Amino acid sequence: MIDEHQPAPEADDEEPTLYGRLRRLMTGEPATRQDIVDILREGRWNAVLDPDEVAMLQGVLDVAETQARDVMVPRSQMVVLERDAPKAEILHTIVDSGHSRYPVIGEDRDEVVGVLLAKDILHYFVETPGQEFDLRRFIRPAIVIPETKRLNTLLKEFRVNRNHLAIVVDEYGATAGLLTIEDVLEEIVGEIGDEYDAQEADPIQKQDGNRYQVLALARIEDFNRYFGCSISDEDYDTVGGLVMYELGRLPRRGEVVSCQGFRFKVLQADRRRLHTLEVTPEPARAD
Repeated sequence: MIDEHQPAPEADDEEPTLYGRLRRLMTGEPATRQDIVDILREGRWNAVLDPDEVAMLQGVLDVAETQARDVMVPRSQMVVLERDAPKAEILHTIVDSGHSRYPVIGEDRDEVVGVLLAKDILHYFVETPGQEFDLRRFIRPAIVIPETKRLNTLLKEFRVNRNHLAIVVDEYGATAGLLTIEDVLEEIVGEIGDEYDAQEADPIQKQDGNRYQVLALARIEDFNRYFGCSISDEDYDTVGGLVMYELGRLPRRGEVVSCQGFRFKVLQADRRRLHTLEVTPEPARAD
């Protein structure tokens, strides 16, 4: 008689699953999460798990210990829409920043009245051109979470409630920042690229017209050589460093600064660093 509760033996000729390999890796019965992380980092397991698998497993373990405040987009870098802003300003912000969801604020950033999905109003403008526009019609409820919320719990709530953005508040109820499902997933799988991401090619690439796409890590000396200019590299080594130096902070995507005879627009950036810039030489001023 066959015992229905007896697990079927694994076929020897089948390649073991990731779970099977991990179980085999951890035969020492680790007692804590840190024990597992330490085991994963041991070089002797390179033949069992490839580097991407190790990085993802570490990311899964880290997410369970990471709080919203650790990875959120800070309040100062949030791209928001004002509830009473004119239609032209709203469209300009959406097109310029390239996001799909925006917090909508009232008097200030502490008064988040909801979230706007860009696709909602873009469909409206296409299907009902010329009609009076009222932003309030398209505002959806905002999900508000505390700074201390664990990312693994938040990810589960994102999936269950089909939300992709949450407003993070501090202990006094003031807006501290925002967090998207992409931010959480990037803690597990690494940075998720989009159409604004840096190209794996030359650090400076000619675009249409008089525009250039420049990697933030492009060195000043290479920039000078390409454009025939003489920007000093005494205070910074890279083009991204130049932009941050001029602003005195890390700029957000879509932000523009003019200096040294060029217009720099941030195409891609995250909460830690700049990635790609659009550079346009500015016409020389007549003395």
